[in-house]
Amino acid sequence: MDQRNEHVIWGTGAMGGIIAAYWARQGLSVTCVDTNQDHVNAVAENGLSITGPIEAFNQALAIITPDRVKGPLKRVYLATKSIHTAGAIRQIAPFLAEDGYVVSWQNGLNEHEIASVVGKERTIGAFINFSADLADPGVIHFGGMGATVVGELDGRATPRIQEIHAHMKIFNPEAIITDNIYGYLWSKLGYGAMLFAEATSNRGITEMFEMEKWHDLLIELGREIVSVARAEGIPLKSFNGFDPGAFEAHAGRAQGQASLLALAEHNRPHTKTHSGVWRDLAVHRRKTEVDTIMGAVIPVAEKHGIAIPLTRQVIQAIHAIESGRDVQGDHHMDRMAAGLTPQ
Repeated sequence: MDQRNEHVIWGTGAMGGIIAAYWARQGLSVTCVDTNQDHVNAVAENGLSITGPIEAFNQALAIITPDRVKGPLKRVYLATKSIHTAGAIRQIAPFLAEDGYVVSWQNGLNEHEIASVVGKERTIGAFINFSADLADPGVIHFGGMGATVVGELDGRATPRIQEIHAHMKIFNPEAIITDNIYGYLWSKLGYGAMLFAEATSNRGITEMFEMEKWHDLLIELGREIVSVARAEGIPLKSFNGFDPGAFEAHAGRAQGQASLLALAEHNRPHTKTHSGVWRDLAVHRRKTEVDTIMGAVIPVAEKHGIAIPLTRQVIQAIHAIESGRDVQGDHHMDRMAAGLTPQ
């Protein structure tokens, strides 16, 4: 099967599956690739069912396992969890056409890993923020929409990024192109640090952002990530209530709280109440992406001599829950909050 003209979506869980369904419904030629055999079987037999308040529909999709992929592949959209990036990109690379490219639809800074294998010129970044969960094999719950941004790593306005943007607008009409994709990705790391903290508790996302006793902790977490991004020379971008300026060292507590409450308002209508990290721990009882997402910040911080103690504590708490040495609960965030130096 020559898939040069296909849009190959590698990873058909919450993110990849929803966009694949929207694209296929619009008439794009889509081939999905996934390693979850139960999910593959369910979609192949019955189509992919999208549920939730945004839209509910069932879409037939072509779906295969990686061992059935044949090249050349021109358009690949990588939507696996970040812990699977290294393995997936090494499976993709031998099939990627000389003029092909891989777009990362993932959380974290996976573009670096992808580019190290296929080259920067064949790597494209994307920032996608929406609420969804794989509920059952063949069923994805779409809980809420968020920002959708695409961009070349070097910021150029190329024909291929224009094409990708047009296709992303099928999924989200408000999708945009940026010349600063890393500005969005690093901002999402700041937001993501807070969601990893939320996952150590049993609180929902909106509830956590509204709990004033944790505001100082969340603000300091945001400040750690923002300080590292600034040291890297990354101009940060706002999205969905996350205001990077509110987490600058010179910003006041009120400014930080305003951003936290804006994040609560953005998440309030979403029917996905807890983060995917929380679900990994509480429902699936599996390893999270903490090392490949938050752990990736540590060497960058060390390079610049920046201390990020709260980020490290969140990672340690996640590890303790993953290993069974501890359980989810308020005590993790309470302990971190209690250790803060009074301002």
